[in-house]
Amino acid sequence: MCGIVGYVGHQQAAPILLEGLSRLEYRGYDSAGIALVTAAGDLFIEKRAGKIAVLREALTEGTPASTAGLGHTRWATHGRPNDLNAHPHIDCTGELTVIHNGIIENFIELRAELEAAGHVFASETDTEAIAHLVEEAYEGDISEAVRKALQRAHGAYALAVIHKGEPDRVVGAKMNVPLIVGRGSDEAFLASDVAAV
Repeated sequence: MCGIVGYVGHQQAAPILLEGLSRLEYRGYDSAGIALVTAAGDLFIEKRAGKIAVLREALTEGTPASTAGLGHTRWATHGRPNDLNAHPHIDCTGELTVIHNGIIENFIELRAELEAAGHVFASETDTEAIAHLVEEAYEGDISEAVRKALQRAHGAYALAVIHKGEPDRVVGAKMNVPLIVGRGSDEAFLASDVAAV
């Protein structure tokens, strides 16, 4: 089962996300990744097939300063376990990213429709369809875009989304899959399991 961690607050996000992912290792996984909205307003993504140690090694060259981000461990349901299918997944603009636990049952239809509209997919996952749906719905409010996009998705899911234009927001949503929200002093957390918080 996939693991989800999200953070927004006053601390550096990357160490918090990696610690949360480490606490979710017991769930089993085939890949891991993080996404950060940087201080410069860019979206930084690093994802790797294999254990969290492989992701940590990839991050040794430097992780940008960020106080908002997402982390994910994947247990493959759609697509092979590899770097491309690892989460997070981005949209065509490269401005938003999504992590997801669960199954989008109508993703084949959604993917065909989105590709016909000009969207380019980089993975074999059902999750990437959500990124492109949110992209289509985005009009300046990531929360509203996620709400609109999920009206078209069928299945059981928990997900988290960030947008580089809204660096102080992490949006979560769920349908029949656990997603925990934690609030601290000037910070908030999302996780698929209380162990990560």
